[in-house]
Amino acid sequence: MNENLIIKAEMNRRRWLRQTGTTLAGALGATSLWSLLPLAAHAQSSDYRALVCLFLYGGNDGFNMVVPRDTSRYDEYAAIRGRLALPRDRLVPLGTDYGLHPAMTALSSVWAVGDLAPVFNVGPLAVPLTKEEYRSRTRPHPDSLYSHSDQQLLWESGGHRVNVRTGWGGRAAASLGSGGPVISVGGNGRFGLSTFEVPLVLPGPGGVFGLEGMTGNGATTVARRNALNTLYSGAHSNTLLNSFAGQQRGAFEMADRLGAVVAVQPNSADGAAVVPGLALINQAFLPITTSNRVNTPLGRQLYQIAKLVAARQTLQGNRKIFFAQQGGYDTHGDQVGATATEGQHARLLQQLADAMACFHNAMNAIGMGDSVTLFTQSDFGRTFKPNNTIGTDHAWGNNQLVMGGAVRGGDTYGVFPNLALGGPDDVGLNSWELHGRWIPTSSVDQYAATLLRWWGASEGQIDGVLPNLFNFGSQRSLGFMA
Repeated sequence: MNENLIIKAEMNRRRWLRQTGTTLAGALGATSLWSLLPLAAHAQSSDYRALVCLFLYGGNDGFNMVVPRDTSRYDEYAAIRGRLALPRDRLVPLGTDYGLHPAMTALSSVWAVGDLAPVFNVGPLAVPLTKEEYRSRTRPHPDSLYSHSDQQLLWESGGHRVNVRTGWGGRAAASLGSGGPVISVGGNGRFGLSTFEVPLVLPGPGGVFGLEGMTGNGATTVARRNALNTLYSGAHSNTLLNSFAGQQRGAFEMADRLGAVVAVQPNSADGAAVVPGLALINQAFLPITTSNRVNTPLGRQLYQIAKLVAARQTLQGNRKIFFAQQGGYDTHGDQVGATATEGQHARLLQQLADAMACFHNAMNAIGMGDSVTLFTQSDFGRTFKPNNTIGTDHAWGNNQLVMGGAVRGGDTYGVFPNLALGGPDDVGLNSWELHGRWIPTSSVDQYAATLLRWWGASEGQIDGVLPNLFNFGSQRSLGFMA
């Protein structure tokens, strides 16, 4: 880890790079552009903080996203992974011991300025669990392991039972009560649900946010809108009707405030009046209009979130949680192409890295780099041993990425598993079950608590949001947030 120590020692000297927007790697073909970005137009908000949950649906192969580079472990990795093994000299260095998939070059400079951290072998757990305890069932273990839908629910709910109705993002938003509901640009999922609120689901850039047929300033439209406002403005003796009317009023008011922000499209100057710093965001996301590598559903989702952060006074509230998603990670077959650096998984990770790098650059350009933290989640990891169709199957523990100015980057967190099939971290014991399904060494609860503590939640609020955290004793933080 010597290189990591050097990186940490130099971090203060290089920290200013985050304010100049020079953090998108030349892989996007625009290195000179980023060096010309102006200094941040807006000062850092001293109180505003936002979490961005990026869910990788299908089960990302996190152990081909972050790979060991030291000789002994890389040799173990290559021997088991076979055709899926990435060439060691093509990995994007994360210090001396680890590297990112070669398709994720865009994140190399985010790592270099200390704003990126991998977190190893995270997954749903009720309690810390050894292999012996797992196999003997002497301690609780999560429901329905290796099931897409169930494991998505466990990650999103922050629990180990699939019957939890709410999500840890929704519970956190309700607990602090200072920022409104979770805002989703990636559909309606469990993550943003609280007891009394659902997430606010927004369309992509250019979409219409409001009651269909009730937007615009035409005479008929205005008359209809005024009639509905009048209908819902009165008091009613029926409690249920009053509640419904209040929800309608809130929806209309939210649409009036956010409709113009949501409608702004990439590389358009028309929204400068409603999105502060729009020119800087557009410049950071310029490849969204010039390259198919970023003009993806994920790229557009993160562009939408960047606008909402910039327009935070219009959005209102100083604590926000956003949700975005990318699908396609269920790589049972043909995970790689002609080589391990090509194919389905490489394309997905390239889109992921490019979109994340654009978002990171945009946050720094508008002076919000230290105030916004993006983190990944995914259904589960995948079997370390490939299957017979050049792919991987459902597993358990997985590697995740955390990104932002408040991240203690330039280092790694959690415990990387022992890579031996049938070893202490593999659930398998008999020859037929030796596939490399790693037992998590860190829980979703610890991962979420580390993020929520930075976000502003008190220890009592964290315990309310994540009731299983109590089972991990003093190990309440994974240490990756400043």
